[in-house]
Amino acid sequence: MGEFLDQIPEKVHNHIKSITKSSGLPDTEESIEKIAEAWIQKDKIFEEQTGNMNMEEVDSLDKDDSRGLLAITYSGSLVNIGPLVDNVRKAGYTSIELRADVPNLVSKDNSKLANDVELDESIQFEDGPVKRTSPIYRIAVCIEDLSAEEEEEKLAETTMIIMDDFIEVNKTIIDE
Repeated sequence: MGEFLDQIPEKVHNHIKSITKSSGLPDTEESIEKIAEAWIQKDKIFEEQTGNMNMEEVDSLDKDDSRGLLAITYSGSLVNIGPLVDNVRKAGYTSIELRADVPNLVSKDNSKLANDVELDESIQFEDGPVKRTSPIYRIAVCIEDLSAEEEEEKLAETTMIIMDDFIEVNKTIIDE
């Protein structure tokens, strides 16, 4: 394997390889390494920015929990699920933009989770921006006791910061 792929948990390797195949980059070890390096950078960004925004990582969130969450998938996509208000949530899905097989950015008000959100499992929506995601690598929730509106604003702000950083990481892959 390679320097960067070896730093990623084994359970994520197949996702990195499949991203490479659908990225438009040559299907080579060098391309896999570029994608792996970007994944490592994005994982660090997610961890740092959620920490900076006073969020904590959890292993799961019950679908009926009133809190919202941010999650990063094995493939490096970002999922923003707002707090539960009147039995629905605002939800957004942002792919890594190198993949041709998933939408870049989709959101849907009035989304409903089909199941609890758990590490190493897909997020599935009864009604949402996507039907299901790749397995979840990290889940972060707000620590503070916020109103639904305040929590939604914080999740949106954090998502924008992370997305901007992810775009910069993607540019380094494409420009190299």
